[in-house]
Amino acid sequence: MILTKRFFIFFIILLFTFQKSFSENTDLYKKIDLFGEVLEKISKEYVDEVDQSKSMDSAINGLLQSLDPYSAYMTPESFEGMQTETSGEFGGLGIEVGMEAGVVKVISPIDNTPASKAGLKAGDYIVKINNTQVQGKTLMQAVDLMRGPVGSSIEITVRRRGVKKALTFNITREVIQVQSVKSELIDNNIGYIRLTSFNENSSEQIKEKINKLNKNKDLKGYILDLRNNPGGLLSQAIKISDFFLDNGEIVSTRSRQASENRKWFAKKGDLTNGKTLIILINYGSASASEIVAGALKDHKRAIILGENSYGKGSVQSIIPLKNRGAIRLTIAKYYLPSGKSISEVGVTPDIEVTEGSDDFKFNSETDNQLNFAIKLLNG
Repeated sequence: MILTKRFFIFFIILLFTFQKSFSENTDLYKKIDLFGEVLEKISKEYVDEVDQSKSMDSAINGLLQSLDPYSAYMTPESFEGMQTETSGEFGGLGIEVGMEAGVVKVISPIDNTPASKAGLKAGDYIVKINNTQVQGKTLMQAVDLMRGPVGSSIEITVRRRGVKKALTFNITREVIQVQSVKSELIDNNIGYIRLTSFNENSSEQIKEKINKLNKNKDLKGYILDLRNNPGGLLSQAIKISDFFLDNGEIVSTRSRQASENRKWFAKKGDLTNGKTLIILINYGSASASEIVAGALKDHKRAIILGENSYGKGSVQSIIPLKNRGAIRLTIAKYYLPSGKSISEVGVTPDIEVTEGSDDFKFNSETDNQLNFAIKLLNG
């Protein structure tokens, strides 16, 4: 009798689970049918003739961008173009862009590129490209509008925080040669290293610069400048963080998939022998930059100076598709050694120093953030 009762209860649970699953599948199929019906209505009744292939691309991209600002669809053409970016040479304006509330936003202009020379800044909202309004466009559509032959010009209209009128920039497209690492000796006692992106050669370049600067016997400390660095390869962020640490966790990732839950730790050997380190960040410091700054801040290995960083604390995987295109899909989030997430929060500086004036320029007399760091190191 007890066995029969238990079997009956198990049968009811199984039936309920089946009905729930069947109901969910039925709702999904109804939505798919509805999508087909809408596509058919557009094809037959929309005022202009519609390219259904492009409509499907937009639908796929819309689905991905409804998840978060960083997931997106790449056509075969845009996927091919993206593959050259992390190798250190690509064509375009030299800006990293993202989406925020349906608007294309400049994450960071890259040093010595057409965009940075023209005056675009991190946080600018792109409202018009040539004569085309960007509002309502997907991120990839906006990126496609900005692409063009090397030597051709483009007009970008932006809205900037604190500025009432829209700003217009005429920019000539170039082949972007990314020199990700620059260094110099300041006041004969401070090693200054500027890292503008995390590409496949960045860690080796940083290591080479540190070893060269270490030869100076009067060296007091280092300044690592990550301002306007939009990020790049996670592996490079881990290696560069490790250069300044002897042990401890650098970063971890958490995901729905257990295989994506990982932790990375520093190996013994601080290349700078524990010398004082100041890291400069600003609103254009994102992703891999935030991992380095956040990890070294948590370990109290560095003083973070500047402005709050961007807050892009998620991992995107590029997943190829059968049509030779790909999707960029968020698969995990970054967590600092403290257990805090960077997503939408960013890294807060220990010492807040905002840009001093409209004439502000990195590594110049008007660079009050760098000048503050130099005075701090010199006591």
